[in-house]
Amino acid sequence: MTEKEKMLAGEIYSAVDKELLEELAATREMIHDYNLLRPSEKAKKLELLKSLLGHIGDDEVIINQPFYCDYGKQISVGKRFFANFHFTVLDEAAVTIGDNCFIGPDVSIYTACHSTDPVERNSRKEWALPVSIGHNVWIGGHVTILPGATIGDNVTIGAGSVVVGDIPSDSIAVGNPCRVVKKIEHTP
Repeated sequence: MTEKEKMLAGEIYSAVDKELLEELAATREMIHDYNLLRPSEKAKKLELLKSLLGHIGDDEVIINQPFYCDYGKQISVGKRFFANFHFTVLDEAAVTIGDNCFIGPDVSIYTACHSTDPVERNSRKEWALPVSIGHNVWIGGHVTILPGATIGDNVTIGAGSVVVGDIPSDSIAVGNPCRVVKKIEHTP
């Protein structure tokens, strides 16, 4: 397996692999171009997002600048997606976001994992765990979502939270670590 195949499979891989470093550099060039576009250049922004991200649900996707990601191709967003300023995604693994999701400013999603052992960490070996966010989710400002987290449908994550695990559908969750504080009852 190549280092990229290992990365995408969730296995330990070398983060300093030449192919991966070249892909990171190419993505950073695209991100640089995206972040320099004028707010009025909506068509160009959408065109760049379509070439950068792995999947976009429709033409109503808005990601305010600045936006940052590592690879882009592992990111999938659904219909009517909105992300505010300083949205950061370390997408060494898949990041899947459903329809009608709203992301507040300064939100970060991380899939990359590093050893807590300094010798292992300094070897530049790492692995990645996917992040999944359901439909109709609102993530407040300054939220951090850690590797392997799954957020269900119809969820609100309170500002400043750190999501370290799974958050079930139909809930409001807050805190560090983020935990459910209220279940949402739907009326028929």
